[in-house]
Amino acid sequence: MSSKKYWWVFSLIFVVGIVADQLLKFYVKLHFTLGEDHEIFSWFHLVFVENPGMAFGVTLGSKLILTIFRVLVSGVLVWWMVRLVRRNFDFGFLVVLSLVLTGAVGNIIDCLFYGMVFTESSFGEVARMVCDGGVGYASFGVGKVVDMFYFPLFEFPRWVPFLGGEIFFSPVFNLADSLITVSIFLIILFYRQSFGKALE
Repeated sequence: MSSKKYWWVFSLIFVVGIVADQLLKFYVKLHFTLGEDHEIFSWFHLVFVENPGMAFGVTLGSKLILTIFRVLVSGVLVWWMVRLVRRNFDFGFLVVLSLVLTGAVGNIIDCLFYGMVFTESSFGEVARMVCDGGVGYASFGVGKVVDMFYFPLFEFPRWVPFLGGEIFFSPVFNLADSLITVSIFLIILFYRQSFGKALE
């Protein structure tokens, strides 16, 4: 496959993934109060949670520094993918990397812009877009990530201390998180050798 066709596929994955992730987050943010729980099935709920930190809600250090770090890592991933495409690397592995990138950027968008775009969500009031009146809840780069998928198959403690910060154990996540998680499992199951070769 030519490099041009590679990028068409990656671009399609990226655009579809980002649009779907952001539409879902916008809907939840503008229609749910914080903590609101809608049971879709007994095993699947939509629950509005905002994550102020990293994976599982780990909050260590400055959120702005964390956001900058995420942007830099995503930039390195793009650079790595460009190198691999030039090597005509395994197409399947590159598709998996594009899913990782899509998930990462989906959450970066929340961090960069949501604090300026939305008013504060609360347990009693639904957020509004700033253009509808109100002031954003945070400055550029320190917005909270919107999560909503909850599978109540296991119960965990909600909050526990972790290295001076807090870690959020409740299994609530979003589409962007799902793309990253699925990609990691695909690498472990099918692309371990490709991953090793890609690092050479």
